Amino acid sequence: MSSAVRPRMVNAGGVPMSALLAEVAEPHAVVVALHGGGTTSAYFDCPGQPHLSLLRTGAALGYTVIGLDRPGYGSSALYPEAMEDPEQRVRLAYLAVDRILGDRDRGAGLFVVGHSNGCELALRMAADDRGAELLGLELAGTGLRYQPAAQNVLSTARPDQRPVGLRELLWEPASLYPDDVRGITNASPGATYEAAMVAGWPQRDFPALAGRVRVPVRFSFAEHEKIWQSDSAARREIREIFTAAPSFTSNEEPGSGHNLSVGFGAQRYHRSVLSFVEECAAAAGAAQDSEVG
Repeated sequence: MSSAVRPRMVNAGGVPMSALLAEVAEPHAVVVALHGGGTTSAYFDCPGQPHLSLLRTGAALGYTVIGLDRPGYGSSALYPEAMEDPEQRVRLAYLAVDRILGDRDRGAGLFVVGHSNGCELALRMAADDRGAELLGLELAGTGLRYQPAAQNVLSTARPDQRPVGLRELLWEPASLYPDDVRGITNASPGATYEAAMVAGWPQRDFPALAGRVRVPVRFSFAEHEKIWQSDSAARREIREIFTAAPSFTSNEEPGSGHNLSVGFGAQRYHRSVLSFVEECAAAAGAAQDSEVG
């Protein structure tokens, strides 16, 4: 089985769910990656930039990686009425992963990576009853408080119009990204439920969901993040809301902007994510051994 990336589409209870898949025969674990707003799973397999791909890097290091088109994106975008309920979105995500994997080897288990708006689904999956079975959780590109400039830009957002100045928040400094990748977050118009989702995220949903996560968490902060506050006080606040997680690790990505997975530092970031997956898998294996013993 090669590390080539191939598209998949499965029937998740009557809703078609699409994804990109890079699989290996005997994986250490399975990584499920959830993209942010206005893009697709291609965010984790950037066209023309294979060295930036989380899917290809993961497969080369022995992991099966699924880049899932979040509910409301990809093939499921034609079913907006099925996406409004957050619990339905979690059900669709888990069902899609199960259908994609079938009876394939999952190694030590599932690990979930969320970026930006994808952190909402990642956290809901971890807070769900099935979340306790996850190996761990990687989050990046989100937070509890907007930076003042970002707050001003986002306050002008409309359902049918991207706010002026958003591109600068997402893609500056421009020197951190290859010239031909900056359009990848305009690859999709986005999901209809996201406007309400974003409005309730920082002060209500994020803290409530974080307190229900019972697996190890790593939170990555880009050095040049321009949307979310990430100073020492903000990092402490984020750490403190994960009250049930057995461990919480803060990770800073130097020389990186908001879009960690498509910048020049993407390969370093992806390797660090996979190192954390390996740590979580080892800890889970040790815990199982102690229970048996």
